[in-house]
Amino acid sequence: MWKTCAFIFALIAVPAFASAGYTKIDNKSEFLKVIQGKTLTRPLVKLNVSSAGSITGRGATWDIEGKWKWENGYFCRNLVWGGEELGYNCQEVGRSDGKLRFTSDQGKGDSAEFGLR
Repeated sequence: MWKTCAFIFALIAVPAFASAGYTKIDNKSEFLKVIQGKTLTRPLVKLNVSSAGSITGRGATWDIEGKWKWENGYFCRNLVWGGEELGYNCQEVGRSDGKLRFTSDQGKGDSAEFGLR
């Protein structure tokens, strides 16, 4: 449980209502263009999101793995972090100046901002 809390703390960046400066990504092809060859980064977290639908990386000192698909305009993913299932969630994706923002619950929940490197 503490790993889940630490991971959520590491991912939560900005409330969903503070979306100024971000342009919503509406389709899978646009999303793939943005992430191609990039690693998503934030403090203690590095993720690789493949065009084939896999997610791999590290959060703090634990492995992260999962699957994703694009569904009805949202990035829908299921993650396992350090052996703990974090669950399925469809997220709104926005981009701005070399960053991506993922907002849970189809844009109604908490947000996490990642740099693209």
